[in-house]
Amino acid sequence: MNILVIGSGGREHALAWKMAQSPKCDKLYIAPGNGGTGDVATNLDLDPKNHVAVINAVTQYEIDLVVIGPEDPLVNGLADDLKAAHKSLLVVGPGKTGAILEGSKQVAKDFMKKYGVPTAAAEVFDETNIEEGYKFLESLEPPYVLKADGLAAGKGVLITEDLAEAKQNLDDLIINKQFGDASAKVLIEQFLKGIELSVFVLTDGKDYVILPEAKDYKRIGDGDTGLNTGGMGAVSPVVFADKSFMEKVEEQVVKPTVRGIQEEGMDYCGFIFIGLMNQSGEPYVIEYNVRMGDPETEVVIPRIKSDLVELLEAAAEGELAGKELDIEPYTASTVILVSGGYPESYEKGKEIRFKKEIKSVIPFHAGTKIQEGKLVTNGGRVMALTGLGKNMGEALTRCYAAVDLVNWEGMNYRTDIGKDLQKLGQ
Repeated sequence: MNILVIGSGGREHALAWKMAQSPKCDKLYIAPGNGGTGDVATNLDLDPKNHVAVINAVTQYEIDLVVIGPEDPLVNGLADDLKAAHKSLLVVGPGKTGAILEGSKQVAKDFMKKYGVPTAAAEVFDETNIEEGYKFLESLEPPYVLKADGLAAGKGVLITEDLAEAKQNLDDLIINKQFGDASAKVLIEQFLKGIELSVFVLTDGKDYVILPEAKDYKRIGDGDTGLNTGGMGAVSPVVFADKSFMEKVEEQVVKPTVRGIQEEGMDYCGFIFIGLMNQSGEPYVIEYNVRMGDPETEVVIPRIKSDLVELLEAAAEGELAGKELDIEPYTASTVILVSGGYPESYEKGKEIRFKKEIKSVIPFHAGTKIQEGKLVTNGGRVMALTGLGKNMGEALTRCYAAVDLVNWEGMNYRTDIGKDLQKLGQ
């Protein structure tokens, strides 16, 4: 079959890399792709926001299956428009009714309460009741967690130990529109103490398979310091996510979530990203995303032994029941190389140089492009270097050895990915 992947990041590169290995994949396209995706697929110069252009590309390239990577096209109804224009097209990615679980933190929180999914206590505030928001903050124990209700590219969460700063954060989000319309409404949430992890599910709306779990690292600096980013690295598997804990996740979180999707009549075929907190051995949901995470995809996908195209086709046809997922036993880790200044202002167009060919890891490109025959930076998160090993130490050793082979002006990265989990016993 001919397949089109929508997106341009490391997540889409990893998905395309895996799909290209399938005997079911005839021609693989990615729109718009990046400076590295051309190695595994044909880049199409398309803007995913231009739904008409994507619909026309499906016709032109005789596409059988579309996989939508990022959240923005999903929340804005690309899956709906594709299915309306091409009745026989297979689409992996929820329609608007399902994508609202990421499009609105308030809707997601109400959904969790309705279907008994364990989560932190929270309230939503806007310009009309901001004074009540101050009082709600006063009723909580620090740290204080504030989340923009809408999409904020993974950066819309502010956490502080200081009450006065929390109130100022509320003003910045709502009054000063720190994230534009995304923060017109703000969710103030009880802080959950524990260790975070991400669980991924592929569902056809009624049945599901659970993918490998992962842990990502959001802060820009070593020791989880500094500003939140889209993600600076990830590891899989997660040492504390043992069989007992994952059974709780399936029974208490995955099953009621999929049941809720069914009962709400949501148009949902695709991935569910479940951001979890392990609090004293009990899973609590922090958030839903309606797509794979990035950079978690870069460690989850290389651990899947099964034919990914076969699974995606089954999901899109509503035939996931009885499907099994074979997982590789090794550990995967990824280190993200970012532009200097990220996650604040940064320059693009820096030439990326390699001391020698990278063979020990899988380089998944994100913010890169080919310009005048040279590979240059084209974003904040530039490249994910994914290492595989029989344990985390081996995987991370390969990652960081590969980091030394890449360079551009201002390149930055974290040096402590996975170290917290190694202290837990791996």
